[in-house]
Amino acid sequence: MPVLSAASASEMVPALSTTPDPGVEGVRWAGPDDEAVCAELCRKGLTEAQERRGGAILVRREADLAGTALLRPGGLRRLMSDPGRLAIVGTVDGVVVGLLVARLDDVRGTALGVVELCYVEPEARGVGVGRALVDAAGSWATERGCRGLDVPALPGDRAAKQLLEAAGFQARALVMHRRLP
Repeated sequence: MPVLSAASASEMVPALSTTPDPGVEGVRWAGPDDEAVCAELCRKGLTEAQERRGGAILVRREADLAGTALLRPGGLRRLMSDPGRLAIVGTVDGVVVGLLVARLDDVRGTALGVVELCYVEPEARGVGVGRALVDAAGSWATERGCRGLDVPALPGDRAAKQLLEAAGFQARALVMHRRLP
């Protein structure tokens, strides 16, 4: 299975076969053996997001399709077989600690990559796994001719905002919401 180190994320292609040094974060394509861990990471990520301000709507609107797929038997396999989707895992010492699922969107003839799910176990945060996942998603989207990559960040999630800004992302829209009776 292809593996990426954070340094080689820009080289993410199906034929890649490098292994990060032990103790270093890495990214690799999700595989059939990852179904249970991906479902658990998805469940944790959706739960964490729903507990944050604006998270319940974000989960239903942005992450519902991928999340629903991952939580069903065979869901990871279906996502992996879709050429318009990316399913990758982040690792530390070879242990899966993060998950990212993205899709390709067509916006009036312009390709756009959209991250639907990105979650890293709390004890593995701050060591580069999230950055490696986002960088790999950017490489994947670039290889497919995308003009940009969108990653949602919830209000008040300063850690996500800092990670994304450090990776070169800029806010392009602020969505305001008012709950109606």
